Amino acid sequence: MRIGELAERAGTSTRTLRYYESRGLLPARRAGNGYRTYDEDDLRLIQQIRTLQDFGFDLEETRPFVECLRAGHPAGDSCPASLEVYRGKLAELDELIGRLGSIRAQVGEQLAQAEAAQIPAAGPEPLCELTIHPLREGEDT
Repeated sequence: MRIGELAERAGTSTRTLRYYESRGLLPARRAGNGYRTYDEDDLRLIQQIRTLQDFGFDLEETRPFVECLRAGHPAGDSCPASLEVYRGKLAELDELIGRLGSIRAQVGEQLAQAEAAQIPAAGPEPLCELTIHPLREGEDT
């Protein structure tokens, strides 16, 4: 298949495919007429890359999965290098979840303090309304 068909079937652009090619993730095979040619294995490579990117992997992190597929393995994550990338991503996510949990706790504490401060004291509630006065004829804003 040619680059346009591969792009359409993979749900991406020809520009993206050329970029993958320039990064060495997609093979650069050419027909006698100079057109790029691709096959179903190339489609699998693109689908693997896009799936991993949807999960938050950067392009370089997809390389071991692509190389695993190119080596003839049935899945891109059946090689030791791919499993290492998974482990690294999980550690990264665990750290991020921990930081987000801490931030969430701090925001919750701030909210609780702000809500507690909203309990009216013995006096009247503060006036928080914006009063708009209509313009009189001839007045400027």
